[in-house]
This record gives sequence, structure tokens and C-alpha cells, in this order.
Amino acid sequence: MLMASETSERQELAKLCSCRDWSKAIRILNSLLSQSCAIQDICNRAFCYSKLELHKHVVKDCDKALQLDPTLLQAYILKGRALSALGKKEDALLVWEQGYGYAVHQSADLKLFLELEELLKQNRKVVCENHAMESPESSISVSVPALHVDEKLDSAHKNYSKLNDDSELCSELSDTSENRSEAFDTSDGHDELRDTVNGNKKLNSESNGAYTSNGHDELRDTVNGNKKLNSESNGTYSSDGHDELRDTVNGNKKLNSESNGTYDTFNKSSDESELCSELSDTSEQSSKSSVIHSKSSDISEVLWKSSNKYDIHNELGYEANRNKKFCVTRISKTKSISVDFRLSRGIAQVNEGNYSTAISIFDQILKEEPTYPEALVGRGTAYAFQRELGSAIADFTKAIESNPSACEAWKRRGQARAALGESVEAIADLTKALEFEPNSSDILHERGIVNFKFKEFNAAVEDLSACVQLDKENKSAYTYLGLALSSIGEYRKAEEAHMNSIGLDQNFLEGWAHLTQFYQDLANATKALECIERVLEIDEGFAKAYHLRGLLRHGMGEHKKAIMDLSSGLRIENSNIECLYLRASCYHAIGEYGEAIKDYDKALKLELDSMEKFVLQCLAFYQKELALYAASKINSEFSSFDIDNDINPLFKEYWCKRFHPQHVSENVFRQPSLKRSRPRKLDFSVTKQKTALLQAADSIGKKIQYNCPGFLPNRRQHRMAGLAAIEIAQKVSKAWRSLQVERNRNTSKHGKKARRKEKINTPSQNRGGACCSTSSSSETSNSYTITEDRSSCRSMMSWHDLYSLAVKWRQISEPCDPVVWVNKLSEEFNSGFGSHTPLILGQAKVVRYFPNYQRALDVAKIVIKEKKYVHNKADDIMDLSEDGKIQEIMHAESCSDLYRIVGEDFWLATWCNSTAFEGKQLEGTRITLLKMGEHGFDFAIRTPCTPSRWEDFDREMAVAWEFLKSSCSRFSSQCYALCHGGPVVLHNHQALCNAYSGEAYGSTNFDMLEKVREAILRMTYYWYNFMPLSRGTAAVGFVVLLGLFLAANMKFNGSIPKDLQVDWEAILNFDPNSFMDSVKSWLYPSLKVTTTWKEYPDVASTFSTTGSVVAALSSYDD
Repeated sequence: MLMASETSERQELAKLCSCRDWSKAIRILNSLLSQSCAIQDICNRAFCYSKLELHKHVVKDCDKALQLDPTLLQAYILKGRALSALGKKEDALLVWEQGYGYAVHQSADLKLFLELEELLKQNRKVVCENHAMESPESSISVSVPALHVDEKLDSAHKNYSKLNDDSELCSELSDTSENRSEAFDTSDGHDELRDTVNGNKKLNSESNGAYTSNGHDELRDTVNGNKKLNSESNGTYSSDGHDELRDTVNGNKKLNSESNGTYDTFNKSSDESELCSELSDTSEQSSKSSVIHSKSSDISEVLWKSSNKYDIHNELGYEANRNKKFCVTRISKTKSISVDFRLSRGIAQVNEGNYSTAISIFDQILKEEPTYPEALVGRGTAYAFQRELGSAIADFTKAIESNPSACEAWKRRGQARAALGESVEAIADLTKALEFEPNSSDILHERGIVNFKFKEFNAAVEDLSACVQLDKENKSAYTYLGLALSSIGEYRKAEEAHMNSIGLDQNFLEGWAHLTQFYQDLANATKALECIERVLEIDEGFAKAYHLRGLLRHGMGEHKKAIMDLSSGLRIENSNIECLYLRASCYHAIGEYGEAIKDYDKALKLELDSMEKFVLQCLAFYQKELALYAASKINSEFSSFDIDNDINPLFKEYWCKRFHPQHVSENVFRQPSLKRSRPRKLDFSVTKQKTALLQAADSIGKKIQYNCPGFLPNRRQHRMAGLAAIEIAQKVSKAWRSLQVERNRNTSKHGKKARRKEKINTPSQNRGGACCSTSSSSETSNSYTITEDRSSCRSMMSWHDLYSLAVKWRQISEPCDPVVWVNKLSEEFNSGFGSHTPLILGQAKVVRYFPNYQRALDVAKIVIKEKKYVHNKADDIMDLSEDGKIQEIMHAESCSDLYRIVGEDFWLATWCNSTAFEGKQLEGTRITLLKMGEHGFDFAIRTPCTPSRWEDFDREMAVAWEFLKSSCSRFSSQCYALCHGGPVVLHNHQALCNAYSGEAYGSTNFDMLEKVREAILRMTYYWYNFMPLSRGTAAVGFVVLLGLFLAANMKFNGSIPKDLQVDWEAILNFDPNSFMDSVKSWLYPSLKVTTTWKEYPDVASTFSTTGSVVAALSSYDD
């Protein structure tokens, strides 16, 4: 029965070939090859592909045949012709020479031998001429072995050659011409390969589910051709406006998917990452140039997460038009309109953007044969370009039902599903396509990018690695492999992949853009800037490059330079919301509020096509209000700049959470608009005092810099930190002196030190204290007040007052960062507003925080062992004490192991041993482990700020602050007593004591100095674990630490060690003493005892107004 079926199919095959119906012939051969892999059938299919000019398919089949029989001359001839048509003349010559080598040493088909010899003759001459043209000044000698060939071929050979020529006129399948390569991969600089059945066609699929065309001819493939899929974040199918590959309807589409990043993002990361790739193929020998315009993911917060398009412009020469005329002439000569020809016409209409016309052509074919797969895929493609993805998928599905082995239908449906965001279904379809072509680099490429788009980074690495093994010249696969490797923390391999990408094409804009993102994510500003310079050398009109450099300079605190770059980008793309929002934030930061508000307004008026961009639009609403607020304070005392008390709590909460502003706009007081007069730019008048203060601030402030991947050095933030630390030192020192004077007065009056009286006031009835949102702005800023005697109350400064100094500087330095006290948010505070700092997000290793992963995992295991329970998502306790789970947990080596043992999402709380209340343990941070997708996890620390937790840490901070004040006061008092009450005892460390006290006396009590240092570190430990700010806790904590040491006459002259993050040292230690031990080794040797800081001008009077502060922070760019 099977033999009869095969005989019938072969008879049908003969008829189809006689009728030149090559596409149906290929279907028959596919069926035959699924039953038995006959070498001749493989060659026959390659021959049919050659008739349809599906040259890449010819190469694939010939490679398969030659693997089975390396002496097969027909395969060498067909493969060489295909490579030549793809513009790879030298490769073709090598193939023919290899075949000729076999032929002269063994018995061979004489006709094929002569044909091969003739091909060698002709093409060696062409290749030599081409080399001579490329290097006219050099003498190139090419050794060509003598060929003894009769110049007049036998008649059979002539007829065979004639058949090749005639079949191109009579096939009626392809509206195509030879010597064309695929889109963005042109090998000869002309119109690209016009494939037909089972060919390749690029499909640009954006995530909003629409197919768009740019109005130019695509490369022409036909019915079963390959089409590449460019899957951008908005899910549209788009063509770039030039001649794209005209493949056949059932062809292979490559997925071009854009990334957003981050990075995050382009992140670099930024989350949420969209995919962008031009997905170039391997034939890159084009003499014509192409300019690629794609998307990139932004990895710096939301700006990395949003993406911009890179327009792709393919330069086409006169050959394109000539080829079109040739097709028309050819068709008119045949005067035979076959189904294949109508399919080709339909595809041509799709490529030209005439989707309705194309659909009508396919409708006619489907009326005659409703289940014709090629027509179904063709119509599906047209629907897709019209943004009718549902109809497109329906047609692809019918094609699959009609022919389950139609690889291209599976592939295209997978790409369309990816455009709709149906990740599971898309991957399943592409996986099915791979069953039919397991070694297809194209499908591996496509699935790899779809995997990357949907954050299946490990699978993306596997697919793209396999792709580049099969196709070592696929620059797009390399650059996406680099992005995927970077996401999983394989930075060395990622850099290597990116370098391979641009090594294949030094003008590959997308590759350079992705490499820029890679370096920016790692905080390697120097290399990132070098990459951007290279991009602009290639194309100075590449808008994305200006956005990337603006983003980088913004991250480095160079706001004025960033504005210049962003303005250049906006001159090219004036509705680019990423550039608009970022430029507005730069204007906002440097005090040009009028310009900032203009840009915020423009951003609010734009019509957007993605959620990431919409988030920027929401933020523009909040930032505009804050810019108006800052403008109203520009001439007021800086002390009056008070976002925490002046701005509505609901507004701040929506701002922090990036919620839609509609509810806020309807229920919250809006800031008045600027006066009609144009706001003047802030002028920074240089004085000797200001210069000295800024130089000192720059030197001190750079000490806050983390030397870790992901942390860009930011000059603006360094200056902010230095000025804040100096002001803190000046104000704290003044408060301590007042307290010391009071103590000394009491000592002189009573002959002994007065007893200190402590009183801890009753907590406010507001949960969270006076700082809660129900409190008025006139209430005190701290919940508890610890006082000395009444006479000294006026000199007291609370811990909250202390840290608020640094918070205010942090707020004014980068106004688009939502840095606010959590207990000053709305009543949602009562249910807890928690920070979220992920170490692993899905399968991505967060570049900044993943270095703390192993320690965090170990801490989680210790907590579970100690408590023997965790909490589930509903906050219910899950007992883990039975079934040996604790022992299993202690042997867990990864998040996956831990999750498998616990069995569901959970969280656990670390603890902080209290110093103020013996035996008490405060709730530290919460370590959470949540499942994300099938293979990913959200492993993070989440710190809730519930009222009860706030009260506990408020008390602890108050006691720590009191102990610090007391230690400093006692030290100074002892020095005072020694100086005024008896002989001065000299000591080897007299100079140190003199420097500390600032007086001409000595002291032997260096234990008190140690207590001062430990008191500063202890309070810093509780601050980091408290985490009372919506963000910025780490920076504020270290700024205050620097200021307190300075106030105690100790200046930190070192730097934070490489790969160490001080806040994480505190968070991952259960006891303040352990934290102190972990930092003393590098901190103490770098503390220099000095009083030179007392010579600095007073910060509060030197920069008294808000405007002067903003100008000072912005002046280093002048």
C-alpha cells in the first residue's frame, strides 16, 4: 500500500514538474522525504527551489545531500549557482572547485562534469576581475589550473542550459529575479532575494499587535517563502519603507524583536524588555550599504525600560527597477497565469502595501481551493500587516490544518502570536516548526529572540548559541546572544558575543547600540561613550544614539551636556517621549523650570503606543507639578523647600508608585502655573567662599561612590553629598557645642556633672507618629523627643532632623527621583509601603544587587533554621519543622531548590538585635521568594514600613542618636575638666586628642573616641535596616555617616572597597556589632583626625536660597 502511494506521488511529481508547478512539486517531495531520505529526492527538491529562486533552501538541501554523498556533482552545481545568486561569488567558486576535484579523480556524469568545468571557467574570470576592480593599485595573481574543455558543449548540455533560462520565464511563480539576497543582508547591493515556495520573508511584528508597512517594495519571495518577523514591543508587523524580501506566503519569517531592557534596559534592564533586531542573514557581501534603525531597551529605571525605534533603511540601486521590468516582460511572454503566479502577485501586493488588493487575490484562489495552504498563509500575512492579527492567526491555523507539516505556517503563526504577547503559544509554534527543520538557524534565531522578548533568557541563550554555531555570520543572533548572556550575569561571554556581532559588520548600528547599553548597564561610562561615538560616525542622524548619550550623561550628573544631546535627538524625532521626558528632567534639575514645563506638557500631549511610554507620560504629570513647586521656592530660603510637608501625601504616593494621575488631578490641589514673564536662568556668581566650599564638597562627596557594577559615578550627586555632609557637620557640631556648654556650666556651678534626665514622650496617637499623613505640617518631624534639661531643649536636634538635612539635598539634586519619607505618604502607610530590591527578577540577575545573592540566600536559610517557619503570600505561617524540611533547606544551593522544598511563594523576616531595649529583636528586612513564569523567580528584599515597625525603629534611632550625642559630649567634657581642673597629662597620642577637641590640652581617654565611632556606625546600622525612605536610603545613610564623622573631627579619606555595598552589609547582619566589625577593617584606617573642615564657609549662609543651591549643584558643567 505504501509503495502504491509513493508511486502515485511520483507520478504526480512528474506531472507537476512538466507543468512547471514547482511549489506543489516541493510539497510532494516533502512528503516523499518524510517517508525516506533519498539523496536524489533531496537534489530534486533543491532543483525545484532553484526554479523558484529560493537560493538559501537550495544551499540547505545541497548541504544535506553532500553530507550523504560528498561526490554528488549535481549538488555542487546547484549549491554553487545558489551561492552565486546570493552574491557569494567566491564561495560559489570554492564549491565548484571542490566538486571538480571529486569529478577528475573518479567516474562522473560527463554532462555534469562539463557543466561544472564551464562554471569554473566563467566564474574564475569574474572573481579575478572583481578583485582587480577592488584593488586597482595592487597586482593580484590568481593561480588557476588549466582546464582542457571543449568550448562547444554537447547538445544535451545546451538543452539543459536552455531549460534553466526558459524555466525562469515560464515558472510563473516568482515576480523575482536572481542574484538577490534577503532584506538587510544584501549580497550584491541590488534588490534582495525574491523567494517563493518555502522561502524567507521578514516580518516586523510589534507588540501592539499591528502590522505596518512603510510603503516601499519588499524583497519578493513567493508562496512558501521565508519572511522575517520583526517583533517590536508594540507588536506590529512593519516593513521599513524599502524593498524587502518578497518571499512566498508559506515562507520563513525571521523575528525581529526589540528590547527594552533593563535593564532594564537598553536594562539595560529596563524590565519589561522589548526586542529589537534587524535580523540580518548571513549573506553580507553587499556593495550597497544599509542603515539600520531599531529599538533598544533602556536599563536605567523607566528610561531604560522605554524604547525607541531604529528605522531601517535599505539602500537599493537601479537593479531593483530593472528586475521589476524583467518580471513584467517575463510574465507577458508566458501568457499563462498559474496559481503560483497569482500567489506571487498577491505577495507583491502585500509588499507594496496594497493589503486589500492582496487579500482579494488570495480570496479568489481560496474560492477555487479553500484549503490551499500557501494562499491561506499569504492572506494571513496581509491580514497581519493590516493589524488584524486574529484573522491572520486564523488563516495560519487553517493552513496548518490543511497541511500539518507546513513548517512555515507554524513559524508564522508563532511569530504572530508573539506579536500578541502570547509567549507560551508562540514558543510552542516555533518549536513545532523546528521539528520539521531541526537544524534551521533561521527558526532558532527567531525562537531565541522570542524567548528573549519574553524574558526566557536561558532558553534564548541556548537557541541563539545553537543558531550562531550553524550560522557563524549572523550578526543579529550574536548581538541578541550578548543581551541574553548579560541578563543572566555572564558578562564576559556577553561582551564577546557583542564584539562578534560588530566584528561581522563594523557598521552594524544595532550591534553598537546594544554594546553601548551593555557597557552602560555595567557602569563603564568610558566604553559606552566610545560606542556612541562610533554609532554617530556611521550615521550622525541616528536619533537613538543621542538619546543613549543623553541618558548616560544624565546618569553621570552632566545634565547640561545631556540636554544638548537630547535636543539633537529631538530635532530628528520631535515626538520622541523618552527624549522629551529626559530633557525635561534635566531642565528641572538645573533650575530651568520654564523649559522643563514646556517639555513635560509636550510629553503629556503625545499619543503613545506602549505601556512603558505611558508610564513616562504619567511621571511627566507629577514632575510638572514638582517643577512648579520648586519654581515657587527658587527665591526663598532653602529651609522652606519641604516636599515632605508641603506636597499632598496622596500625590506623593501616586508619584512613588507611578499610578495613573487621574484621581490625583481630581482630588489634590494643583500648583499654580508660572508667571507669564519668562523665568530667568539661574546665575551662579563665583566667589572665593563658594569656590572653596564646592572644592571641599567635591572631594568629600565622591567618597559615597560604590565601586560595583551598575553604579555610574555621578558628579552632581557627589557635590550634593559633600555639601550635605559639611552642612550636617556644621549643624551637629553647633548642637554638640551648645550641649557641652550647658554641661560645663552645670559642672562649674555644682562642682560635679549634673545628672542627666531622660524622658521619652508618649507616642503620638497617630500610628506612625507626628510624621504620619494625618499630622499637620506644623507638628514636629519626629515621633519621640528625647530631651536633656529644659534649659537645653532649644539646642536639641532629633535623629529625624539630622537625616532630613541629607534627604532635602537628595531631593533637590535629582528631582525626578521620588525620595520621600514613607510615613509622610497617604494613609496607605497603615497597610505598609514596602521597598522592593530584587537580586533575581525572573531569570535576570540584577546587575547592581546580584553580587549579594549568595549571602542573602544563606541568611534566608539561617532564619528558617532558627524560626522553623515562613509566611506565605496570605501572611499565614507555614510550619517547616516536619518531614526533614529544615535539613533539606540547609542544603539548598539556589532559589529553585529553596522554592521546591517550601512549595509555594513565601517570605521571611530577618531581625536586628536592639541596643536600646535589651533582649528585643526588631523586624529587619523581608526576604521574599516568588515564582515568576515557569523557570523564573523574584528573589528580593522587601522592607515594609508599617506603623508598628516604624515606632520600633523610631525609638531605636532616638536612643542611638542620644547615645552618640552623650558620647561626644562626655568626651569633650572630660577634656574640658582635664584642662581646667588639674595638670595636663601628656600622651603619645596627644596630637590626636588635640585635633579632636580643638584645644591645647591632651587626654588619655581614647576609649571615648572609639565609643564615638561605634555610636556613629550603630546608628547607621539601624538606619539601613529601617529603610524609612521610598528610595535613596543607602546614599542618605552614608552622607550622614560622613557628616557625623566630620563633626567628630574625623574625615574619611579612603574609598568604599571594590564590590562592597555598605547598606547590604547592614541588612545582612543580625547585630550592629557584626556590622561594625565588617566595616572597621577598611573604614577606621582611612579616618584622619582633623579640624580643617571648621575653616569651611557656612553652607547654610553661603547657599541660602533654593535657587543658589540648584545653581551650585549645576555649576560644575559650566
